[in-house]
Amino acid sequence: MKAKRSIKLTPQTGVMLMLFIVMAVITLTPFISIFLASLRPGKEIMRQGLGLNLDTSVMSFKNYIYLFSGETAYFTWYKNSIIITAVQTVLTLFVSAFVGYGFAMYDFKLKNLLFMCVLFIMMIPMEIIMLPLFQLIIKLKLIDTIWGVILPFVAGPLPIFFFRQYLSGIPKDFLDAGRVDGCTEYGIFFRIVFPLMKPAFAAMGIFVGMNSWNNFLWPMIVLNSKDKLTLPIGLNALITPYGNNYDVLIAGAVFSVVPVIILFLLFQKYFIAGMAAGGVKG
Repeated sequence: MKAKRSIKLTPQTGVMLMLFIVMAVITLTPFISIFLASLRPGKEIMRQGLGLNLDTSVMSFKNYIYLFSGETAYFTWYKNSIIITAVQTVLTLFVSAFVGYGFAMYDFKLKNLLFMCVLFIMMIPMEIIMLPLFQLIIKLKLIDTIWGVILPFVAGPLPIFFFRQYLSGIPKDFLDAGRVDGCTEYGIFFRIVFPLMKPAFAAMGIFVGMNSWNNFLWPMIVLNSKDKLTLPIGLNALITPYGNNYDVLIAGAVFSVVPVIILFLLFQKYFIAGMAAGGVKG
């Protein structure tokens, strides 16, 4: 059995540890504040605002009980968001990995020009292309469908750029060895390159998944039916001119963070490794 290495606490290590603890407290304070606010009635939230006040006399789980009781379509919104996020994340990773693989490993005409177009699209704000995208969705008859939300962003410029940078660090000798062994081009990708891309898939999966889960503007434009709304749109619908259910809204927001936290905790190791490798210039 290997002997456990003892960690010496030097002054520099102590300072770094204290710094990380302070950063963790600062980071967690907003989440704790929102959670405590979700346990208070709306009147208390409007009067005191968000804070770390532990007034147990007004705290209860009534907001969560109301949210989960079926009087709202919260679970329907939750389900729709999970489906859209899962499908969009898988398709975006698959398509973008293929495109990035082509840019990194193959030489073809207009390669540099096409890659410059990808970089140019990264600089265009979403608000500029929103109207043309909406007109295209209307022509394709995808309004009020999940595919109208998903398909316009399957081949994202940022994931393509990320995968291209990541794959540029993989030696092409692996591809040549696969061709010598009789692998097809698709076989080389799925059998040789795909296993090497797990950190990149995990890192970009977290990024794409979080963007899809929190996406508000585009789903609000495309989706019309109440039973097809996503969670951000549904929570926003709780605020009306006739009454502001901030207490229920905050409770729903607290519960909506759970999938993102779970996703990051499961893949944080690969996320750090993938982001570090993807930032290397090829």
